[in-house]
Amino acid sequence: MSFFIKKNASDLRAKKFAEHKDYLEIIKSNSGRFKIENASFNSEYSDYGTAFFDNKLIFASARDTGGILKRKHQWTNQSFTQLYSTEILEDGTFTDPEKFSKAINSKFNESTPVFTKDGKTVYFTRNNFSNGKKGKSNKNNTLLKIYKAVLKGGKWTEMKELPFNSDNYSTAHPALSNDEKTLYFASDMPGTFGQSDLFKVEIKKDGTFGKPENLGPKINTEAKETFPLITDENELYFASDGHLGLGGLDIFVSKIKNGVFGEVKNIGSPANSPKDDFAFYINTKTRKGFFSSNRNQGKGYDDIYSFEEIKPLDCKQLLNGIVVDNETGLFIPEAKLTFLDVSMNVLQISVADKEGKFSFDVDCGSTYYLKAESKEYIPNEKKVEIENFSGKTEVEISLEKPIKKLTIGTDLAKTFEIKNIYFDLDKWNIREEAATDLAKIVDVMKEYPNMKIDVRSHTDSRQTHQYNEKLSDNRAKSTVAWIINEGISKERISGKGYGETQLLNKCADGIECSEEEHQQNRRSEFIITAM
Repeated sequence: MSFFIKKNASDLRAKKFAEHKDYLEIIKSNSGRFKIENASFNSEYSDYGTAFFDNKLIFASARDTGGILKRKHQWTNQSFTQLYSTEILEDGTFTDPEKFSKAINSKFNESTPVFTKDGKTVYFTRNNFSNGKKGKSNKNNTLLKIYKAVLKGGKWTEMKELPFNSDNYSTAHPALSNDEKTLYFASDMPGTFGQSDLFKVEIKKDGTFGKPENLGPKINTEAKETFPLITDENELYFASDGHLGLGGLDIFVSKIKNGVFGEVKNIGSPANSPKDDFAFYINTKTRKGFFSSNRNQGKGYDDIYSFEEIKPLDCKQLLNGIVVDNETGLFIPEAKLTFLDVSMNVLQISVADKEGKFSFDVDCGSTYYLKAESKEYIPNEKKVEIENFSGKTEVEISLEKPIKKLTIGTDLAKTFEIKNIYFDLDKWNIREEAATDLAKIVDVMKEYPNMKIDVRSHTDSRQTHQYNEKLSDNRAKSTVAWIINEGISKERISGKGYGETQLLNKCADGIECSEEEHQQNRRSEFIITAM
């Protein structure tokens, strides 16, 4: 793995390993939470993927149930998978599986259905086969597509493929959000990071679909992500061989809050193994469910395993804090607290008690920002990093009174001890930590509505004078635009780039300097021009 990291430093998997070299210990701490059992209805062939319809368990199977014509898949020499159903009896046993629907099962592969809550609509995976015709890609391959059918008069009708399918890439393994307004699926369509990614698409009120959206690099890797499931507790379960696991496909989970995916966690063994583990389904009320695996000692190529979760995965953390006066150290009662995620989305707004104390429930291993405000004080914001184990995190956030005199010509950032707004080499986009400090500039300008400022952006001495002048001007415009976007009138702020003409240290052309020394010159200043 270390050799892989050295050769593939930009690979997301390498970065994940470099950041979590103790990942096996983390997986170990997540393990031992399931009782699992090989389902009695498995065959010697491939059985996988589960869904529920009309009190029956629906799954895909390559078992050969007879017939004169036996079609075989040329890659596996097994029958094509079709959908089967089995009823779960009161004693927990299963009835003999039967083919689910002649209308849905075709001559080729069907798998991974998902049904709407009213049982009137099904989405499922099938080889590119419609109206008795097999579709092929430009490379003469028959790929996978997602189809939809409607139940009318006890029969599945109106069979049609979804509009974002293509002959030239696969879409597969549909899953519905709890409100059934979003369809999640796996695909290798353009815009995919790896072999296959997870996407989502809006299901509109009129039954049409929006444009598919990639779930992004927090979920997707350069490898394979597939078999999504969204629970009614707003969790995304999926299979991946790109995130850190035990081998092959492992099952992972990410909590969704305000549309943002939380930390991706391996659910541990025995649900995961050195082989492929996938197609996870859980009933969040009973904590029972099914997953699929090709692990050793199974009955067939892929088997379905039933499980019961006996211990939750979630790590619990409580963030306790107090708001104090920066000079006296005394608590500030009833200060306003704004709690934000790393993308600066507001998660919660609260008020400290009469002793300046507050608390928030937080996710383990996550990073947040905490903003405190009170009358007669300058607002302050603090980055809070939560440990990746259950417990409590204590934080103190101090506020300062604006006792310093504001005069025209002084640097607002220096006056209020706000950090310089630094930029990456050859870049002018606002960095995450820079946005935090820019928010303080905005707060001060809102406190003083007559204040006007001039943003002055600078570069280091590398590159030509002409290039640096243009780069710094872009940085000034980027900073001004960010502040205006936060609600400051454009008449109150101006900006200009000064290139490398105002260096803070010795690092002029031809002088060797460290990266840290060059970084000092890549900055923006905020000069008060009116009060």
